[in-house]
Amino acid sequence: MTFSRNQSGESSNRIESKLPMDKIKTAVVGVGHLGRHHARWYNSLPDSELVGVYDINPEKSQSVADELHVPVLSSLDDVISRAEAVSVAVPTVNHYEVTEKLLQSKVHCLVEKPIASSSEQATAMIALAKENKVIMTVGQIERFNPAVRAIMPHDIRPRFIEAHRLAAFNPRGTDVAVILDLMIHDIDLTLHLIKSKIARIDAAAVAVISDTADIANARLTFENGAVANLTASRISLHTMRKLRIFQKSGYYSLDLAERRADIYRLADDVPPDAVGMKIPLGDSGREIFYAKAGASDGGRRSRRSAPGGARSRTYRFEGYQRLICPPKTYPYSSAPVIPPATSPGIIY
Repeated sequence: MTFSRNQSGESSNRIESKLPMDKIKTAVVGVGHLGRHHARWYNSLPDSELVGVYDINPEKSQSVADELHVPVLSSLDDVISRAEAVSVAVPTVNHYEVTEKLLQSKVHCLVEKPIASSSEQATAMIALAKENKVIMTVGQIERFNPAVRAIMPHDIRPRFIEAHRLAAFNPRGTDVAVILDLMIHDIDLTLHLIKSKIARIDAAAVAVISDTADIANARLTFENGAVANLTASRISLHTMRKLRIFQKSGYYSLDLAERRADIYRLADDVPPDAVGMKIPLGDSGREIFYAKAGASDGGRRSRRSAPGGARSRTYRFEGYQRLICPPKTYPYSSAPVIPPATSPGIIY
């Protein structure tokens, strides 16, 4: 996505190929745990000129500014006077207050998730962006996770989704409930994958350590009959970010933390020369066909050349497919079943 300037020099929200003239002037408001990463990436993007950072804590501003060799901006007004596009990474309770002023000043905004503390504030922010003809987007980056992108070419029609997002306790983020802090990612993924309206919500949540809910479970029932069961906790001993999708044609198990996907699907069309291992499924008369579907650097970041010689960052990750097929149909051979699974994604 690219911002551009019109002939009068004003900012425009047209999406087009960026001409090699001017870089987009970017800034970050709030440079705590997440904001400093926004600043780091703005400073490294070829189409971005990081004009400065601003935080109400001068020490944080100075630390990030010194690290990236950029100016410390003195106020939100200073940010508005210098930047065309801004990341808002302040605490959630301040999202509306900060973003409202930026949008009214016709500054494009990337707002950290969740968009706001309430649906009323979120609706007002969306209306302000439309009114001022600027782009506002929210940092729901899990849908760009390589594991998610790897399954999208398949015919994804979930009938049941099970999600677990668990993390150890950290005071950061406790200004909002765990639903807005963690589960919001899986809510977004569920709505992204299930193409239907929600018919019913059943939920339960408990505040254990903080003043807001620290563990929650929600069961979403959709008009098309699909169901999603989502669990989020920020008081767990172990970290987990897993999403499982069950549908008539197969089963998809996504480890979002490791950026890996295991795919189990019905495959009556497995080629005769497929390579793999067959395991009988009890007395069902069927077999699981198992094949390694990707070789990689284990999820580490890597670079590759893009068209035109440009450099693009990608994730390479190891994926697998286990294909259920009729028994005694497909002989083994040395030919690969599936090409290496490589999926471009956002750098976290």
